[in-house]
Amino acid sequence: MATRILCVLALALVISACEGTSPDETKPAASPTAQPTATQAPSPSPAAPAAFKAGDKVKVTINGAAVDATIVSIDEKAATATVKVQGETKERTVNLSEIVKQ
Repeated sequence: MATRILCVLALALVISACEGTSPDETKPAASPTAQPTATQAPSPSPAAPAAFKAGDKVKVTINGAAVDATIVSIDEKAATATVKVQGETKERTVNLSEIVKQ
């Protein structure tokens, strides 16, 4: 008799453990505030691209140091500029935020 009671209790415990929660309870309800929103990449301010043009002498921050450079070209959509750093043979692409006019 005691064995049957223990078996019934064990079976009840196993069944309740397997039930868990329903799939609807595990996921939060979809709401406009709970869903991630797509964010646009920060666009450069309209004054920044117009402030620079090819041939400008500028200072560019590279590895934390400001070095002299000349702008070769500007990509306004990507907010980058190709510059020729003085003392180097290769051109570099840098963010417009790293450029300061001399």
